[in-house]
Amino acid sequence: MNHVKIADRVIGPGHPPYIIAEMSGNHNGEIARAIALIDAAADAGADAVKMQTYTADSMTIDSTAPGFVIEGGLWAGRSLYDLYQEAATPYEWHPALFEHARKRGIALFSSPFDRAAVKMLDELGAPAFKIASFELNDLPLIRYAASFGKPLIMSTGLATLAEIEEAVETARQGGADGVILLHCVSAYPSDPRESNLRTIPHLSQAFQAPAGLSDHTHGTAVPTAAVALGASVIEKHLCLARADGGVDSAFSLEPEELRQLVVAARTAFDCLGEVTYGPTPGEGKGRDYRRSLYAVQDIAAGAAFTAENVRSIRPGLGLPPKHLDTVIGASASRDIKRGEPLAWPMVRLSEQR
Repeated sequence: MNHVKIADRVIGPGHPPYIIAEMSGNHNGEIARAIALIDAAADAGADAVKMQTYTADSMTIDSTAPGFVIEGGLWAGRSLYDLYQEAATPYEWHPALFEHARKRGIALFSSPFDRAAVKMLDELGAPAFKIASFELNDLPLIRYAASFGKPLIMSTGLATLAEIEEAVETARQGGADGVILLHCVSAYPSDPRESNLRTIPHLSQAFQAPAGLSDHTHGTAVPTAAVALGASVIEKHLCLARADGGVDSAFSLEPEELRQLVVAARTAFDCLGEVTYGPTPGEGKGRDYRRSLYAVQDIAAGAAFTAENVRSIRPGLGLPPKHLDTVIGASASRDIKRGEPLAWPMVRLSEQR
C-alpha cells in the first residue's frame, strides 16, 4: 500500500516526487490555451497534467440564495454557478486533450465531480482519478470512482482525520488500485504559515499510503520543503501567464516557475539520501586536510616535544590532535624536520607515562 503506479510511474517512498500540473480553469475558455498548458507542463518536466471534469449544472444549481454566493477571498461576490460555468473544461475538448497528452508523453487525468464524468474519463483512458478536497465527503462518488480499479488521488483540505479515514476505507473497499493522499489547505491563495507540512509524513504513516501536497501558496518554497519532509506527490496550478487572468491564475505558477519547481523538488529528493556518517565519496581526500600534529620547528633526536615545536595544524597527515597531551613531554626518537607530520615511531614516551 506504500506504493502506487500511475501510467507505469511508481509513486511512493524511495521514488522521485510525482509532479502534477493542475490546469483547472486557466485555459480561459480556449482549447488552444488548454493544449498549450499541456505542452508547458511537458516541457517543464512535470509527470502529469490534471484537469477538472464538470459542468456548472453537475456542481450546483443556478441560484443566489444564501450559500450559493461566495463570501470573501479571490472570488468574493460571485455565484457558484457563474464561477463554475466560466472555469469548466468543456466535455467536447476532452478527447483532443487526452490525445495531445499521449503525443507529448505526459500523463493526463482529471477530477470528476459526478458519475457521468467518471465514466467518460474511464472511456478516454485516464490512468487515475483525482478526488478534490471539497468532494472528499462524497463517499458515493469515491465508491463509484474506485469501482473502475484505477488509483485514486485524494486531497484532504478541510477534512478531519475521521473523514479522511472514511474516504480511504471507501476507496479501498470499492476497488481502487491504490490510494494517494494529498495534504491541502483549501484557501486560494493559502498562507505558507498555515501549511503544516509535518502532516504529510503523518498521513502516510496513518494510512500506509503515499502522501504529498496539493499546494495553493505563492511560489515554490512550500512544495520544495514538502519534498524534504517526504512528499511523494506535488500538485501545483499552472497558467501560461498570470497577467492573462483566469479564475486560478493568481496562485498559479508560470511555465518557467514550474520548471524551477520540478528541478528543486527532484534536487530536494536527491538530497535526502540515507542516515550516514563519515566521509562521502564526493569528499574524496578531504580528511587529509583536517588538523593533525606536526613539527613546527626542527627537533633533534632525544629533544623533548614542547608546545613551541609541536602544534595541531592542517593538513591531516600526522597524529590526531587528541594525542597532543601525550606527545608533549615525550622525546624525539630521531631528528625531525620542520613540517614533518608526527607518527608514533618518532615519539619516545617517558617511563612515567
